[in-house]
Amino acid sequence: MIYIFDLDDTLYDERQYVESGFRAVARYGQQHWKLTSSASFNTMIDTLDKYGRGAVFNRWLAPYGLATRSNIKQCITTYRLHKPDITMPRKHLDLLRKLPQPLYLVTDGNKVVQANKISALNIEPYFKRVFITHRFGVRHAKPSTYCFERIRQAEKCEWKDMLYIGDNPAKDFINLNKLGMHTVRVLTGVHKDVTAEEHYEAKQKITDICQLENYLK
Repeated sequence: MIYIFDLDDTLYDERQYVESGFRAVARYGQQHWKLTSSASFNTMIDTLDKYGRGAVFNRWLAPYGLATRSNIKQCITTYRLHKPDITMPRKHLDLLRKLPQPLYLVTDGNKVVQANKISALNIEPYFKRVFITHRFGVRHAKPSTYCFERIRQAEKCEWKDMLYIGDNPAKDFINLNKLGMHTVRVLTGVHKDVTAEEHYEAKQKITDICQLENYLK
């Protein structure tokens, strides 16, 4: 079996990255606009929890008359380019060591952001190859099967010999299911309580990624 992993909210808790990015932006706000870093961070977290990600920086800067297009753009750039302070649970690293090689990683998102996450987690050595889908064009992001087809060709295997572990039922599994690939949804992160639409759910669900060890048995 060829094991292929998603990254965010599958191998590590993406909330860590979001908070790390907010801290970087809060530091920027203190340096450039004299806004207290700790208070700014708390405002961003409160805004995220109340309204979602949509306009966190706008809502933070608006009361100070600083929510200009250029300032928001700088906040987004600071967020995306910062070196993240994130970690992966030890048990997840142990799992990657136990699983049979080769392992692959397929992750969506901004090319620089995803590369910085992978570097910070220091996990690239665990994988035969890491696929950041946006490197091949946004059209090849999930649910596109483009990167998975490249893995299948490299391994000279059938779709039934591959297994993808992800967390987002809106895009991770729908097309892979149609091809006969094994799919597993780990119920963690922001999508853990989402009820998948018909045909979008993975073939199996687990509450802890370490339950994959059952496949070894």
